[in-house]
Amino acid sequence: MNLPRWRNRSTSFACRHLAALCRHLRMLSTSAEMDAEVLLEVKNKVGLITLNRPKALNALNLNMIRKIYPVLQKWEADPGVNLVVIKGTGGRAFCAGGDVRAVAEAGQKGDDLTKMFFKEDNSMAMILPIHEGVGLSVHGHFRVATEKTLFAMPETAIGLFPDVGGGYALSRMKGKLGVFLALTGHRLKGYDVKHAGVATHFVTSEKLADLESSLLSLPSDPDIHMVAKLLDDYDKQCSDENEEFSLEKFTHQINSCFDKPTMEDIISALEQDGTEWALQQIEVLNKMVCTSVGEGEILLIRVSIKSHCCRFLFFLPFQSPTSMKVTLRQLQEGSKLNLAECLKMEYRLSQRFMKGNDFYEGIRAVLVDKDNSPKWNPSSLADVSKEKEDCYFETLGDMELVL
Repeated sequence: MNLPRWRNRSTSFACRHLAALCRHLRMLSTSAEMDAEVLLEVKNKVGLITLNRPKALNALNLNMIRKIYPVLQKWEADPGVNLVVIKGTGGRAFCAGGDVRAVAEAGQKGDDLTKMFFKEDNSMAMILPIHEGVGLSVHGHFRVATEKTLFAMPETAIGLFPDVGGGYALSRMKGKLGVFLALTGHRLKGYDVKHAGVATHFVTSEKLADLESSLLSLPSDPDIHMVAKLLDDYDKQCSDENEEFSLEKFTHQINSCFDKPTMEDIISALEQDGTEWALQQIEVLNKMVCTSVGEGEILLIRVSIKSHCCRFLFFLPFQSPTSMKVTLRQLQEGSKLNLAECLKMEYRLSQRFMKGNDFYEGIRAVLVDKDNSPKWNPSSLADVSKEKEDCYFETLGDMELVL
């Protein structure tokens, strides 16, 4: 049937208008997705969590935690989700830990974010690792590192401590490696992350997209052995089993010098060792040199086991004496506690640090003024008394974390 010319024009206009509207909606959808700080979806029974704050190196904030936590709770009870993959956008970092600058700014204003962030972060950590582990990277059932992956615990350099289960995870690393990493902020890169046990598999970054596609192509009800075999296959393609752990030749010194009850004893042991490496560690503990790192990425996979958080080192200013003493005690206590007990202890520590000086001073020196010259209080290990150290671990009474 031929339509009158005016109707043809009208129909043509309507079609163009509809097409323009569709394009506009697609642009809005894309823009909304780009603006979302975390993307959550399920594909072929695989839950995908994408941290989407590339400009902030995908650092976790309270808004992200409040989006991820309920979804993980839902997926935990959903038989339609058998696998969870967590990744980060931007190519520079998987996750730079918590958004400490936002927490510091809130604390200086007396905002409740200092309580809510650590409380909800620790609560989420409890649902993530069924086998009692923690970290968006450290204790997922499978952790995949690439040649760009950087793992470090720089918290003592900003007047804090390795939180959200750090005392549990680090105290269970080989020998005293966890203590060494926590106190020095030493960076593990690439294959070293697997050597240390932080990652379970190594896959080159160029194959990450293929790995994700392979995971999404698994049968709809994969078991842990199927996932392990897939990861093992990729690992064999990419790994160099002859590559030596960069800290291997220092393992004995790490285990002997960092197996001491106090920071003063650790430094004394390093002095007695007297090797170039030991003297370098004393320098690191007394005055860390400001530096920066390149790109980092890590992909976390979970099979009926969840995980929480990864740390990347992007600064190394002077160390906080209080942080070092509290962190050493934290790992000593954490080695005897289960995960829930560790998280409760660390929530106490977080609230005590929020009421102190060093965390705010560390953030000022590193992220605000960027002079890398924090003025710690107390300013030396000798000035951090046993009584002051003890007060960080005392109960919060009615304010205790309930899990």
